[in-house]
Amino acid sequence: MRIVRFSREGRQGYGVLTGEQVFPLWDSPFKDLVQTGEVLPLEEVRLLAPCQPSKIVALGLNYRDHAQEFGRPVPDEPLIFLKPSTAVIGPEEGIIYPRMSRRVDYEAELGVVIGKTARHVPEEKAFDYIFGYTCVNDVTARDLQKKDGLFTRAKGFDTFAPLGPWIETEIPDPDHLTVEAFVDGKRRQHSTTGHMVFGVAYLVSFISRIMTLLPGDVIATGTPAGVGPLQIGDVVEIRVEGIGTLRNQVVAEEGL
Repeated sequence: MRIVRFSREGRQGYGVLTGEQVFPLWDSPFKDLVQTGEVLPLEEVRLLAPCQPSKIVALGLNYRDHAQEFGRPVPDEPLIFLKPSTAVIGPEEGIIYPRMSRRVDYEAELGVVIGKTARHVPEEKAFDYIFGYTCVNDVTARDLQKKDGLFTRAKGFDTFAPLGPWIETEIPDPDHLTVEAFVDGKRRQHSTTGHMVFGVAYLVSFISRIMTLLPGDVIATGTPAGVGPLQIGDVVEIRVEGIGTLRNQVVAEEGL
């Protein structure tokens, strides 16, 4: 099942996407999936980020080839950081290239969407707390990351967390999915989640022992090797097997 969040004629809501039709829901899908009875053509709605996370918990160096790419050892425990909710944008929205940075990179990732409040979750029960999966672009100001030695500024700019295009609830095995990034139609990243250091269930359990995960929160599971720079005007696509394609264009920062 594909869950979308949409805007139409000043109204926002959630819906079930079937083919080219959206079936709106009465409430948040994290509460129930009761439909209103309406049917909206997909072409008449604008897709938004498919959820509104209170936080995005992201992983650093969770692919062995990416750690090697940066000359870093594979971590013994998940290396986590946070991206703010204000960084979230949806499909087809612009990624703003901040004037403060001289290098902004794409990072293709599988996103895990939490479905119910999760705290101290045993690994064997982790999938009971997962609502579904989405595509994530963990946009990063690489020069500022190197300068700071920390991730908050480099990862936290507005528009630096594109999510979408929807939440896919039926992924049998999230630890064996192809993850790719394309820039202006050229493939730049290609790997599978089978190369992750820490799998999805372990991540849910580990993170829930540190902080409470709320419905709609997203775990960005890390990126494989092949990250690289974006330029203003570039169109970047994140593709995850079984989910779809998240497409955004890079735009200049205005008004400063």
